[in-house]
Amino acid sequence: MTKNDLADQVAERTGLAASQARQALEAAIDAVADELERGGEVSLAGFGKFSVSHRSARQGRNPATGATIQIAASKAAKFSAASALKSRLN
Repeated sequence: MTKNDLADQVAERTGLAASQARQALEAAIDAVADELERGGEVSLAGFGKFSVSHRSARQGRNPATGATIQIAASKAAKFSAASALKSRLN
């Protein structure tokens, strides 16, 4: 499912116009991204939690040459599904 498909589903379920649903979806995604950028978490009851994972610097290997390389520290978005969502999937 793409973002447009999701916006169409939201429009259909809420009775909003498709353009309004796309705007609402974009606003929600931007709000989640902004909170993660600040280092916070976003918890959606019954769905899950978005958070930031910190990866420390480490050594890696170039698979083509086998040479050792230094991989810089980084941050990544992480999602943990709520038990209610897990129950729906199983």
